[in-house]
Amino acid sequence: MKQPILGVVATGAIIVVSWIVILAMGPDLFMGWASFALMGAIPFAILVGAFWQSEQPPALGRLGQPGKGVTYLVLAALVGAVVTVIHWQLRGGGMSPPVPMAVMTIITSVVTMFFLAIAFGGWPFSLMKNKVVGGALLLITAYVINAVIFQVFFNFGFAAEAPFYRAALDPGGLFNAWDVVVVMVTALAVMFLFLCFDVWPITSIKAFRSQPVIGLVWTAACFGIGLLVFWLGTSVAGLPAPTFLVTAPIPFLFGAIVVLQMLGGSLFGKIAQPARGVLNAILAAVVGLVLAAIYRAMMPVLSGAMAAGPENDFAAELWLANALLAVTFPFLAFFGDFFGLWPLAGKQDRAADDEQPETATA
Repeated sequence: MKQPILGVVATGAIIVVSWIVILAMGPDLFMGWASFALMGAIPFAILVGAFWQSEQPPALGRLGQPGKGVTYLVLAALVGAVVTVIHWQLRGGGMSPPVPMAVMTIITSVVTMFFLAIAFGGWPFSLMKNKVVGGALLLITAYVINAVIFQVFFNFGFAAEAPFYRAALDPGGLFNAWDVVVVMVTALAVMFLFLCFDVWPITSIKAFRSQPVIGLVWTAACFGIGLLVFWLGTSVAGLPAPTFLVTAPIPFLFGAIVVLQMLGGSLFGKIAQPARGVLNAILAAVVGLVLAAIYRAMMPVLSGAMAAGPENDFAAELWLANALLAVTFPFLAFFGDFFGLWPLAGKQDRAADDEQPETATA
């Protein structure tokens, strides 16, 4: 099976599997522990796909499928379990189900890892000869930086009257915690917008082509544009932060993952930049919005109808965010990075996807 048919079939299969899993878990487990634990495994999946290129450790990289995929999956489960327990205890005070302090900081750990692994290409750990050690240090660094972000920026004062609120768990940072999460996810969506353009126009400037310069410039551009988009969506359009999150950045991010990772950017590969980027970005937006609409339509079937808006604690918005990025996205990453889309694809069918991280890290 060849691209783009391969990516379409693989994406469709994973979506169906995700729906079955969501239905089987029930809304409480899905919206609580399951999504929380799956998000805890995503940074490791990013490490495998973007930094290790699914080739490290060497003995594991030489394994055939499905042995390689199963082994990576076991490692992801182990790493994810450790990460989940640590966040549950340190950020969530051991309360069950996981409280927003733990959930939000584990979400931003995914964003932090994406920027370190892709925008910075894993620098400076990419300079190490031992890629296994370098990858482990990269992963640890992502969590350390994310911990700093949590302490400096997160403020949960808006939830002071909520039953789960504990003053000891609130770092009392600079900004509303919801705003921090949404800005970071929006900046990540902008990073994927740049990937649609192969990081053009940043890479057109010779002085910006090496690390850490490209990482710094790219990250600054993502957060600058992300803040502008966030302001337009929340202050100008007047959308609450959670509503804006599932209206713009999450659908585009999910669509870009499908177009760039699952389809391997195969649809417009022969078109030069920036035209290719424009087409990739438009397709990512359309795919993301369509899939988000389909997921919304499936919500009553999978978990029962949920109401939207602040008066309903953003139940519908949280369901959609979890369904797309806490369940379907990690399943896509596991299938693509761990299993190489086996058994749908052979090695030759994954060639385009395997080149994507190299393009991404410039």
